[in-house]
Amino acid sequence: MANEALMKKIEEMTAAPSCCAELKDAAKKYVDAVGTDAQKAAAEDLIAELKEDVQPLDGVRAFFASDAGAAVFGKEQAAKMTAIADEKLAAGEKICFCAACQAGNWILEHQELL
Repeated sequence: MANEALMKKIEEMTAAPSCCAELKDAAKKYVDAVGTDAQKAAAEDLIAELKEDVQPLDGVRAFFASDAGAAVFGKEQAAKMTAIADEKLAAGEKICFCAACQAGNWILEHQELL
């Protein structure tokens, strides 16, 4: 039986617009494998994907503030996201503030539940 809090975080993560296709796929494979002999391998794959995809806040802040960030989000939105990142960094946060990274980081911090 899967942990309810864990399954909720997986659902939050995969529902986030910022969740990439590879992470959604790894999460789906894990959910499908829960309770089977494939669960451990699927958990390992999900952890590996999370480690690649959950981003440090200082890195995404640099992207938001860059020309590339402005090209992706538009100048105004990139500036807003940079300001949010600055506030979060000043508050001591270390992980990107998007819903996928926040839920993914929670999963990494509680990976023993996988």
